[in-house]
Amino acid sequence: MSPELQAQGRFEITFWRSVFTAIFVGGFLLLVRRDFVGSLRRAGTAGLMSGAMWATMFTCFMLALTLTSTANTLIVLAVAPLTTALLARAFLNAPIQPRTWAAIAIAMVGIGAMFADSLRIESGAAVLGMLIAFGAPLASAINVVILKKRGQSVDLIPAVFLGGILSAALVLPFALPFIADARDISLLAVLGFFQLGLPCMLLVIAARHLSAAEVALLGLLEVVLGPLWAWLGAHEVPAMSALFGGALVLSALMLNEVVAARRASFARR
Repeated sequence: MSPELQAQGRFEITFWRSVFTAIFVGGFLLLVRRDFVGSLRRAGTAGLMSGAMWATMFTCFMLALTLTSTANTLIVLAVAPLTTALLARAFLNAPIQPRTWAAIAIAMVGIGAMFADSLRIESGAAVLGMLIAFGAPLASAINVVILKKRGQSVDLIPAVFLGGILSAALVLPFALPFIADARDISLLAVLGFFQLGLPCMLLVIAARHLSAAEVALLGLLEVVLGPLWAWLGAHEVPAMSALFGGALVLSALMLNEVVAARRASFARR
């Protein structure tokens, strides 16, 4: 993307990503499911609530970046597994296994290690940005609870479409006047399709089979893999602290799933 858009157009980036997310998911419902209107109708109140949470997540992240640093924002996002586990415990009576608590703790330490050197709170705006950033993990936790509570009986993939529409509508007044060129919009279409649309649909499906805390832990992969993609695609060599922290997070995720798989194997014997 053009440097001008990256520096001044975060609301426009959010707008186009949300629009293309809605187009991708809407196209799936229209062309694959062949039941666009019916899918939206059946999603009902749960779909509207989940859509509002998707919109909050799509919007809060980029809004936070306009006020505080990327490191500050990502560290706040690291509380998502803990917030999700607590809400799932409160509203779903979902027991959290000790292995999952351990994985959450290790993952949070890992995220802290990745970005501790870059953490800076230099102004009131930075504090406000971090508070706004907290809207993303909080909305994510509420969304996972909705997906777990209603996602078994109601298809909530249409909620991702609603989230894209709501997010685009929210940021449109702040995105004008548009400065993105055709190349920028093409890249944002790719991001909308494959960074938001498809992963969010897969998360809805995964939530039917994983615990709430496990869904949130897997969401941390986006934070961990970001520096890796920057390394591979833009030759931005990550610091050793980033590599160490990322290794901690990945180890926590793998340990949690390996222990779960072994226990399931013993239970079948």
